[in-house]
Amino acid sequence: MNQTFDKQPVAFVTGASSGFGLLTSVALASEGYRVLASMRDLDNKGRLEAAAKEAGVTDRIEIIQLDVTDFSAAEAVIQDVIHRYGRIDLLVNNAGYAAGGFTEELAVEEWRRQFETNFFGLVAVTKAVLPSMRKRRSGKIVNISSISGRIGFPSMGPYVASKFAVEGFSESLRMEMLPYGVHVVLIEPGSYKTDIWSKGMGAVTINPNSPYVKEMKEILKYVNQVADTAPAPDEVIQQIVQVAKSPYPKLRYPVGKGVKLGIVLKNVLPWKWWERIVTKRFWKGS
Repeated sequence: MNQTFDKQPVAFVTGASSGFGLLTSVALASEGYRVLASMRDLDNKGRLEAAAKEAGVTDRIEIIQLDVTDFSAAEAVIQDVIHRYGRIDLLVNNAGYAAGGFTEELAVEEWRRQFETNFFGLVAVTKAVLPSMRKRRSGKIVNISSISGRIGFPSMGPYVASKFAVEGFSESLRMEMLPYGVHVVLIEPGSYKTDIWSKGMGAVTINPNSPYVKEMKEILKYVNQVADTAPAPDEVIQQIVQVAKSPYPKLRYPVGKGVKLGIVLKNVLPWKWWERIVTKRFWKGS
């Protein structure tokens, strides 16, 4: 173990090449963490390196390669970090993407790929840190979920399902690990300016012969409007930092304009009312 960092808290962040992962890595390093910032493709490390340099934390961030869908690699990388630094105090499971499209037109393989990254990859990385955290009776696991982990949305079935799975997994894991002093936390952001929508919905092509062509155009128009007006994700990053500092964080932290209200309305309104509100927005005149 490197004695230089013996007393420095250690954070491991997945999906750190952009978005929440990049900003979280820099923010945690600014708070004094030694950050292991992992990403699938090291060719994409330029933005993180530039942000770290601007923040003056280059010496606190180590960029490492990890494809979370390579489960044996996840185990090996995590064990190497624990061997070198003695522990991982904070795991931020951020790696993920959003697959979009109507269920009828999406191949099962697209669903599988979505779950391999957003759910099974998260589980694999989490499993790798659990023995060390349990033995030390200390640690935090922050899973980046979404408002889509609480509320379904048409044409986002794979993404929504993967985030619902993350929510259920996190509830169960929290109760398993609390007796060992390990806290599992869900961050549930609304819409923010990150690459996730442009990468996910940007890949959706509208087949002119699709029975859903009109609805898909309305949904893509809505997504583009949201992406254009979405705020920078500063409050999400602040929430993650606050959780990292908190001695006893809660399970769930909804973040963003309208997120808490949306969750409350879905839970208290009769389901028929709720589905009418959502479907009316995209099925105009259907």
